[in-house]
Amino acid sequence: MSAKIRVSQFALKALSLLLLVPYAYSLGTSCSAPLGSGNAAPGDPYWLETLAQRGSSAFNPNPASYVVRRNVKDFGAKGDGVTDDTAAINAAIAAGSRCGNTTCQSSTVSPALVYFPKGEYVVSTPIVSWYYTQLIGDPTDPPTIIATPDFNGIAVIGMRERPLCMFSFLSVAVDADPYIPDGGGINERSVRNFVIDLTKTPPLPKLRDFIGKYPRVLVCTIFGMVEMSTDPNTNHQGLFMENGSGGFLASITFNGGKMGMNTGNQQFTIRNVTINNAQIGMFMNWNWAWTLQGLNINNCQIGLQINTGGTTPDRQTAGSETIIDATVTNTPIFIQTTETSSGSLAGSLLLDNIALSNVPKAVTTAQGVTVLTGPGTGTITQWAQGNIFSGTSGSAQFIVGRSRPQYETYSASQIVSVKAQGAKGDGQTDDTKAIQAVFDQFSGCKIIFFDAGTYILTDTVTIPEGTIVTGEVWPVLMGTGSNFQSQTSPRPVVQVGASGSSGSVEISDIIFSTRGPTPGAIVVEWNVKGTSPASAAAWDTHIRLGSAAGTNLGSAECPAQGSANPDNCFAAFLGLHLTADSSAYIEAMWVWLGDHDLDGNNGQVNVFSGRGILSQSKGPVWFIGTASDHYLGMIQTESVRDPPRYNITLGPSPAPPAPFEINSAFNDPSFPNGLTEAWALYIQQSSDILVYGAGLYSFFQDYTQDCLNDGVNNCQSQIVNVDSLSSASVYGLSTLGVSFQLSVSGVGVINQGEPNNFSAEKK
Repeated sequence: MSAKIRVSQFALKALSLLLLVPYAYSLGTSCSAPLGSGNAAPGDPYWLETLAQRGSSAFNPNPASYVVRRNVKDFGAKGDGVTDDTAAINAAIAAGSRCGNTTCQSSTVSPALVYFPKGEYVVSTPIVSWYYTQLIGDPTDPPTIIATPDFNGIAVIGMRERPLCMFSFLSVAVDADPYIPDGGGINERSVRNFVIDLTKTPPLPKLRDFIGKYPRVLVCTIFGMVEMSTDPNTNHQGLFMENGSGGFLASITFNGGKMGMNTGNQQFTIRNVTINNAQIGMFMNWNWAWTLQGLNINNCQIGLQINTGGTTPDRQTAGSETIIDATVTNTPIFIQTTETSSGSLAGSLLLDNIALSNVPKAVTTAQGVTVLTGPGTGTITQWAQGNIFSGTSGSAQFIVGRSRPQYETYSASQIVSVKAQGAKGDGQTDDTKAIQAVFDQFSGCKIIFFDAGTYILTDTVTIPEGTIVTGEVWPVLMGTGSNFQSQTSPRPVVQVGASGSSGSVEISDIIFSTRGPTPGAIVVEWNVKGTSPASAAAWDTHIRLGSAAGTNLGSAECPAQGSANPDNCFAAFLGLHLTADSSAYIEAMWVWLGDHDLDGNNGQVNVFSGRGILSQSKGPVWFIGTASDHYLGMIQTESVRDPPRYNITLGPSPAPPAPFEINSAFNDPSFPNGLTEAWALYIQQSSDILVYGAGLYSFFQDYTQDCLNDGVNNCQSQIVNVDSLSSASVYGLSTLGVSFQLSVSGVGVINQGEPNNFSAEKK
């Protein structure tokens, strides 16, 4: 067992790159020249504002009349900076018998894109974003949401009614918790392109207390700006998040306030967040493991305050922070912990490539103890607090970050709608040929827009290199039929680039799925190799398998316990496959095989997928906030009881490896004696693998949690494996319910530690 492994709280030197990506094109047959730059004239509205309405919800009870995209001004909002627009905005969100009240667990049949033209929208009570909702402002001139002096509520935008997810430009400004007593479910929401202005509200607003059990929240992306009071006594907070089970946040600026961000969540990734002139830039109340990349803190009293010391589940303080590529200026204290370490402190901290300017204290405690003296001005290359288990570390790597494009400089004439070209998206019509024809004709010279809908694919569709694809409220591309039935000859539903291709691809706001049974479906096969870093990329694009209307893989067909035929409950052979010659930048992708029905009774389901994410790429590949239930930097998984390597959250039988077989062509892993659950992370014949933050959990055996009772934590024996030919660095490894946190060639080498808040943790 000579694998070069480093399971550590500190990393290799990292460098964040802001990229202007040159495009490489494979032009469609109707194209005479590449797309080039946008041709929108100054003052033109964003193309989404004028694009014809063609979106639909295939499985809505009234698909012909249900309106997916709404403009708040059509509901009476003025945006004149004077009129109270609260009621009009909330009416635009709620219209159409949508899922949003406290009696609705979840629904995929009532999506809504709520559009805000430029302007100033005054609100006196919260804007409440409902389930499966995108709130989108004009990115060319972002609208401002102004809270009145007598604003009544905890947040300007409240994420309270269950949401797939993405935020942008929020403050309390933003409440990221859906307060639903005894609620459950996955949150599917997006908010982007807003400035939220709290400066007219009193600096000392009345604070409300909330009591009850909160459902889990999966928050994806935020772009925006929050303006708050700089009064010394202010209580303004930019983002309030006190519970949750993973997510992603990016490209947001907080100005002023008592706290830029007040956060608590199991595991989370943030990238490219700036906090200016706050008393405390970010307060971390509790977590299991967080990864922060590209954090910028300026002119704050304390950059990051971490609540530390808790070692029991009823006192869940912060477990792990992995901070990469941060810049801190004119801030007396970068990091302050709430308790002093006496040689051992629950929780851990990684600082990697931290540029400081006029920062005299890098790490201190609230009691005044200086743990790490700052250089004043200089760079902390690497520093760690926590346990370290080391082999031989790999070579240096660059950490790349690329923000999601919104194409705001383009005009509507540069957008082509797939429905305008003949695709139906009605959940019934075979749209394979129509969609392929759109790609073949317009790749490289148009932005291809998928109107809201469900598009049935019965054969492989190839997205050529040079293509830009974006969607309206996560339209669904759904594979089904005889071409996706063979486990021995699996077939991709969607290919991103033909085999051996190279160039640029951009995909955003799309869901890939299947209508079962599809045991031979590779849902997305990624072949394209980017011609420059991050030029082949996807943002806020997800693979959702089963558990939704139209999949034939819900609780009626595939109940957790019952007499359903397992042969009818195959969702996929493999979710996402990165082939050997490909490269990719994947940001905020969730590869989810449902454990419960999102529509109807919210009942548990028992559906099968053989593999979640398989990367055979020679690199480079960046997974930023990417999950196979759930989130590589920050990676999260939840394992299953049987059979091995299912990507399902629950499931007792059949015995492994049925109903799938080990397939050597896909480098399927072996399983040591006694391991009857899925590997969360399996690395073989690989080099220079870096994982910045990992939350890998095992909660169930045969639909029960007896394996977690009384602190036994033996739901499975092993969960992470690195073979002896590989080199890998894992930073901030947090596990739950496993005997060994790390294995080499199938032999456990690191026993689980004492629980750190809820999870066990080794750094």
